[in-house]
Amino acid sequence: MFASVFALVAIVPSALAAISITAPVASTSWAAGQQQTLTWVDDGQSPSLANFSSSMVSIYAGNAIQQTQLQLIVPSVDVSTTGSISFTPDPSIGPNGNAYFIRFESLALKDATNPQFPAEAFSAKFTLTGMTGTFNQTVQAEVDGASTAPIGGATSAPASGASSSAPAASNSKPTSTSTVSSAASGSPTGATNSNGASGLAASFGLVGSVVAIASAMML
Repeated sequence: MFASVFALVAIVPSALAAISITAPVASTSWAAGQQQTLTWVDDGQSPSLANFSSSMVSIYAGNAIQQTQLQLIVPSVDVSTTGSISFTPDPSIGPNGNAYFIRFESLALKDATNPQFPAEAFSAKFTLTGMTGTFNQTVQAEVDGASTAPIGGATSAPASGASSSAPAASNSKPTSTSTVSSAASGSPTGATNSNGASGLAASFGLVGSVVAIASAMML
């Protein structure tokens, strides 16, 4: 099943995540069913990749308030010792389009402002082609939402979030066969219903969320 996530906006901002995702970026188009490579580097800001450490990595769709996990890429990878993951996007997770983004959820680090939630990082929205699936009503409503996810720039996005048990989507959540390669850079260079799953907007102040959303929609 898809993991549907609903996050409520909090009133205090969070520190930026440590991960700068260098692929995919906003201009990326990946063909489903073919091996693709997800890459990242340290963004030079606190917390460090060493602090972010082990993370779950997935493909998501949705908006800044509601998100749905579509494909688990890896359940755990140490982002401080690894700089890339090779995996195959599953064509059945949705339709062709640019509704997709990558979410890193730290298994070791909590959000500095809201320690009940994990630290998270997001890629820009990117395009998947060769898709054979469709979004169910829940996911499509999230994609069509007024807010644009992820909140962030073309290569990375700050965030960490609240959790909730939003209605589950009806399709199954595929997993992927992934290979992880080492040598992450230490400096920047270029769904089952998931009760308690983390969202995006809980770590942002209301004003900060609006500004960040507007920035993302301009990219």
